[in-house]
Amino acid sequence: MQTAVGLIGLGLMGKPMALNLLRAGFVVTVWNRTRTRADEVLRAGAQWAESPREVAAESDVVVTIVSDPPALEQVLWGERGVLAGLRPGSVLVDSSTVSPALARRAAEACASRGADFLDAPVTGGTWGAEKGELVFMVGGQAEVLQRVESVLAAMGRRWFLLGPHGAGQTVKLAMNAILALQVQALAEALALVAAAGIPAERLLEVLASSMARAPVLDIKGPLMLQRNFAPSFPLRLMHKDLSLALELAGQLGLPLPATAAARETYSAAKGLVRGGDVDYCAVVRFWENAAAAAERPPEPARGA
Repeated sequence: MQTAVGLIGLGLMGKPMALNLLRAGFVVTVWNRTRTRADEVLRAGAQWAESPREVAAESDVVVTIVSDPPALEQVLWGERGVLAGLRPGSVLVDSSTVSPALARRAAEACASRGADFLDAPVTGGTWGAEKGELVFMVGGQAEVLQRVESVLAAMGRRWFLLGPHGAGQTVKLAMNAILALQVQALAEALALVAAAGIPAERLLEVLASSMARAPVLDIKGPLMLQRNFAPSFPLRLMHKDLSLALELAGQLGLPLPATAAARETYSAAKGLVRGGDVDYCAVVRFWENAAAAAERPPEPARGA
């Protein structure tokens, strides 16, 4: 009998993940706070549930991928939440990026209902989700992971068991801190060469042939030059993840000065966003705003 999979959260990542599950032949039940976002998935053959609880009741494996800790708490513990419908022997796989402490709390709640839990945040961006090439960072038990490997294989190309519950979230936060710092460093360097009168693309040419080259810079650099900020990983979520990393570091008594500085920059860039989501490479707007401010004539003194 084919595994019945539930997927909750049909945003930039969740929708292509659901479509790949359907292509792999799984029976898929979905729920999203805004139903219209499910239209494409429903046309592809998914079943709609009226609540997260109903998704859980219909599924052997439930995958959640929502925006932040409050959203996950609402989906799991809220009225008609997942935990109210979770079947004994089923597995909840959370691919959101939240705190390790919340992952451990979810694992305990699942265990009290006779179900299993894996924290399994992902990396790969929207293109990875669309191609089924995500990488899962997993916290939990090896036996539970083995039971859901066919489900993960429909959505991703690799998964790493990193330790007990919360380990997946810890590694994801550490990795996102690195990505945020790399992109911020590139944006800062682009601003420096541009201010010196050198075309910014020349820096990218040199980076491509140097030890400073990194895949994220190969992808985000051209987007910065083109001012193409279509969200693959929204800036607001990167800002959230930096905050979660600093929260974890505070609990561990570990200073993260570079991460703290990056959060301030991303916070300022987030404040410049008008309208919908933008990708986190839009942090370059921080320096654009600073350059524009430097070019403005000083305001006349009061009383002059």
